[in-house]
Amino acid sequence: MILAGNCAFESMGCELIGFAGGREDVWEPQEDVYWGSEKEWLATSDKADSRYSGNRKLDNPLAAVQMGLIYVNPEGPDGQPIPVAAAKDVRATFSRMAMNDEETVALIAGGHTFGKAHGAAPASHVGPEPEGAPIEDQGLGWKSDFGKGNSEDTIGSGIEGAWKPNPTKWDMGYFKVLFKYEWELTKSPAGAYIWLAKDVDEEDMVVDAFDPKKKHRPMMTTADLSLKFDPAYEKIAKDYYANPEKFHDAFAKAWFKLTHRDMGPTTLYFGTDVPKEEFIWQDPVPKQEGYLIDDADIAALKQTIASTGLKVSQLVSTAWASASTFRGSDRRGGANGARIRLEPQISWQVNQPEKLRVVLQAYEKIQQQFSVGEKKVSLADLIVLGGAVGIEIAAQRAGATLEVPFAPGRMDASQKQTDKRFMMVLEPHYDGFRNYLHGKFSSRPEELLVDKAQLLTLTAPEMTVLLGGLRVLGNNYGDSTCGVFTDTPGTLTNDFFVNLLDMGTQWEPTDDKNLFVGVDRSTGKQRWTATRVDLIFGSNSQLRALSEVYASDDAKDKFLKDFVQAWNKVMNADRFDLLRK
Repeated sequence: MILAGNCAFESMGCELIGFAGGREDVWEPQEDVYWGSEKEWLATSDKADSRYSGNRKLDNPLAAVQMGLIYVNPEGPDGQPIPVAAAKDVRATFSRMAMNDEETVALIAGGHTFGKAHGAAPASHVGPEPEGAPIEDQGLGWKSDFGKGNSEDTIGSGIEGAWKPNPTKWDMGYFKVLFKYEWELTKSPAGAYIWLAKDVDEEDMVVDAFDPKKKHRPMMTTADLSLKFDPAYEKIAKDYYANPEKFHDAFAKAWFKLTHRDMGPTTLYFGTDVPKEEFIWQDPVPKQEGYLIDDADIAALKQTIASTGLKVSQLVSTAWASASTFRGSDRRGGANGARIRLEPQISWQVNQPEKLRVVLQAYEKIQQQFSVGEKKVSLADLIVLGGAVGIEIAAQRAGATLEVPFAPGRMDASQKQTDKRFMMVLEPHYDGFRNYLHGKFSSRPEELLVDKAQLLTLTAPEMTVLLGGLRVLGNNYGDSTCGVFTDTPGTLTNDFFVNLLDMGTQWEPTDDKNLFVGVDRSTGKQRWTATRVDLIFGSNSQLRALSEVYASDDAKDKFLKDFVQAWNKVMNADRFDLLRK
């Protein structure tokens, strides 16, 4: 689909900067993706379940302004035709797509240089959506009974018209008509708000897409007019209008970013048309230098890390904080690059900066002292290796001999290779694996845990065993004791599951809706504290069944094995180089 789009652009005279293959098709739904709290399709912001708070502040981690839209409502916020207000929505949505103002203007203007919108008749002529259509429609849905149902009778967005003359040619016509004319508000045949140019010169009239004898005035949506009435957008748009080559270059790069940003690093790109230029939004990591450390080096480094005096909780939590930034949705984040030591990650509240710096300083000292010929060890590798050391020590305390597999080869990115502004979208505002929740969310904490797990590509069993192990290892934010159902923290046992399911404990709510107290049924004394994220593993039937497996007396070895396997999945989530070996 992306390649076809590129070919279309190029056929209309817009030369692009390249193309990379390597995308995968998904063959099953991802029902645990959080799309918003609305109960109603295309609900407006005045609803009780709105995704907005305060002065139209869009909830994290959402980007679309309404459930059911891809970007913004073209008619304006909640369908209100106010261009200046539309600019706020446009900026919020595109910034969460990692686009700055220059890229946003280039994408909107470049994308609307071509084609037309379709709204030939009211939406009442359109049948139900694919999932609601009758079986004989075979999943196609939105069947139209208006005229032919296609060509000049097409009903799509409800917006009707083309933005400029010559809508199959790359030129500066979009900016020309945008700034040349005044615009009057009207409605399309479908009833959608649109703006038509006033007193249009003949040379700027648009020839009908299906009848060459007809001509129309150029059309703009409310979102389009935000480029004219928002001061920052207007300045950029006029600069592009005056400098066609600059506009062309900006659009080509922004288009490549838009269509490749979710592919991950360039090591996953395929084909002969891949650009040679490396962009900062690709989160570049330096190439491997010298020789990789071998098994003997790894063993020596483990002993060195163990002798630093760092606690199990420090070793494990630092590795988790670094690696768990990974998102399977766009393959960003992860431990490779050691960006946890750089801004903005080193200052994220969830990472507890003061405690984090103590661990990083210890690793930096080890890195400086390590010298074996041409071999080097990266901080990225030391962070992950330190987590493995912490797990092995914790297992040893539980009476088990355990070796956590480790694959070296990570490198350290520089601050110049890190886009601080758009790295912020990776900041965790909730992480159930650390019992961390910062801010107000319309979703419940346990639902946010599932969202975090699916971003890490974890299965339900992997999520379960990881959380139970991390609790007893002391991975909680702020050293919270919630969910630490053990008398021996820092020891890798299945105590979380054993004590969670202990029928001798009765759980009682507190004034804090996310906090619960576990009391002994016999004595009435408090034994534990827990959050909703902890208790869901005893409440949800599927998760309780998994918890019962790991709570069993004969499941201790399985618990250790499964925990290490799930841990390594997170630690190596961004090691795409390992997939090719």
